[in-house]
Amino acid sequence: MSSSQQPFQRIAPDVKLGRNVRLHGFVNLYGCEIGDDVKIGTFVEIQKGVKIGNRCKISSHTFICEGVTLEDEVFVGHNVTFTNDLHPRATNDGGQLQTDADWTCIPTLVKQHASIGSGATLLCGITIGKDAMIGAGSVVTKDVPAGAVVAGNPARVIRLLPLKS
Repeated sequence: MSSSQQPFQRIAPDVKLGRNVRLHGFVNLYGCEIGDDVKIGTFVEIQKGVKIGNRCKISSHTFICEGVTLEDEVFVGHNVTFTNDLHPRATNDGGQLQTDADWTCIPTLVKQHASIGSGATLLCGITIGKDAMIGAGSVVTKDVPAGAVVAGNPARVIRLLPLKS
């Protein structure tokens, strides 16, 4: 983390921060692992169980929920939202607020060097392939192949890029 902590950061003691992590104000991190040389913008929340690889950039106003893994060198644009439940409910069958026992976290994997454009929403249970690019504002509902450029609602493959070694 930077030598001086920004004001209004909430970083729980169970967060594992790598070397040279740059955090801006109004971040909320708990129970997550952040790799080396990661930049996290303002108004970002990263929840428990999230794993962020090395040299990632996470832009402002982004929400990364439990169950998400970003491999190395992933770019996440502004205001990106991940989900982890396909059938969210506030209460259980008995009418009480749900607890961890009432639902199952569905994981999402973003592979190395993928880029996610601003305003995208990624439904859970998918894999974004290596070097893939998600267009701004896209709603990603299924796996994205390596090197694919996808856009739209729902996101569809527009073209394929050459894969990096």
